[in-house]
Amino acid sequence: MIQVLIERRDHRVSLLEVKGHAESGPYGYDLVCAGVSSVVFGGINALIELAGYEPDIDQAADGGYIRLTVPSNLTETERERTQLLLEGLIISIKTIVASYGEHIQVREEEV
Repeated sequence: MIQVLIERRDHRVSLLEVKGHAESGPYGYDLVCAGVSSVVFGGINALIELAGYEPDIDQAADGGYIRLTVPSNLTETERERTQLLLEGLIISIKTIVASYGEHIQVREEEV
């Protein structure tokens, strides 16, 4: 199962962690994993292109884990763009959950 953790500080996304595998199909043909991966990596690429900075990312070399931490030293413009893009990413993940909730869980925490 894919587990998504969203941490917020003052109602703003500060961390996004995605780990695990959906196991909804054979390796290489798992559409849920492919969908989540596409959404997450597309969101990261959007941050780089549209917010104008490289986010702090940790990931496993063999897949199945990525953690994005929002830097605390962003300009106001970078912060606003980052939040908008991450909220869009979260909506996309929740859309996948609506159809494939047996393979993916989302947990949100205010820290």
